[in-house]
Amino acid sequence: MYKLIRQCRDNESLRQSFNRLAERTFGLSFETWYQMGYWSDCYIPYSFVYDGEIIANVSVNRMMHWWDGRMRPLIQLGTVMTDESFRRQGLIRSLMEEIERDFQGKAEGVYLFANDSVLDFYPKFGFRRAEEYCYERLITKDSEGRKREEENGGKAGDFDASDVCRVDLDNETERKALEKAIEENTFLCSLSFGGNLGLYMFYLSDFMKENVYYIPKLDAYAVAEIQGATLFLQGVLSRRSVSLEEAEAAFANGIDKIVLGFVPDDRSRYVCREHKEEDTTLFVKGSIFDGFEEKRLRFPVLGHA
Repeated sequence: MYKLIRQCRDNESLRQSFNRLAERTFGLSFETWYQMGYWSDCYIPYSFVYDGEIIANVSVNRMMHWWDGRMRPLIQLGTVMTDESFRRQGLIRSLMEEIERDFQGKAEGVYLFANDSVLDFYPKFGFRRAEEYCYERLITKDSEGRKREEENGGKAGDFDASDVCRVDLDNETERKALEKAIEENTFLCSLSFGGNLGLYMFYLSDFMKENVYYIPKLDAYAVAEIQGATLFLQGVLSRRSVSLEEAEAAFANGIDKIVLGFVPDDRSRYVCREHKEEDTTLFVKGSIFDGFEEKRLRFPVLGHA
């Protein structure tokens, strides 16, 4: 007999079982994230347990998104997994039905990102596939910009240390300052999200810890990846109002192109194109998503669960 549980976080035996299943399925563990205190009530695994082991799971991520001028509650599903020995028994279907009952009337919509092997699965639960859009622009350097690049030897991705510096996420003081900026973030873009420090730190304390920068003159943080002469700007975090143009300018040396991991409020400087990424297909459910494609939207990269 399978037992349904909601939230395995505080049961060490079940949490470790959850981690083992996640490692087998996705090659990742949530234990360090938990030990650092980032596993909050915003992340709720719905799991089936058999003989003391978690054998199937669908996790709920409670999200608040800035959308059409106000914060709106959504839920994002993730960590969908079933132990190989218990597949084809309808366990994921049962978990998703339980989640739908529990969150009826508590969220304006549900969404998830699916890998390419299960694209026919989620429409069975009322989800539809939705296209996302990416915003990017080429950099036109003025004479001063070219001069600064020449002084730096023309090396792509160079920047002045007074403009931007990498954050040491292993330093508690620097990490706490970043957390405060996240919790008090005033940088709003289309579909920016708040109230979920844990999801931000799932990325920034691990996979993207080398990509977090502080911009002193703006008192702002940027999550950025530099590949050749292209800047992938995944997010901007600040406790006070800053312009996206100012944040981009901090990385100007050696950069020919900027690609955003979110939708800017002012889109006039950017070219919009359909976003395609392997194993990251968006599925949505709810009337809030009517017109999603027409509005050329995208969920922020840092908000993917």
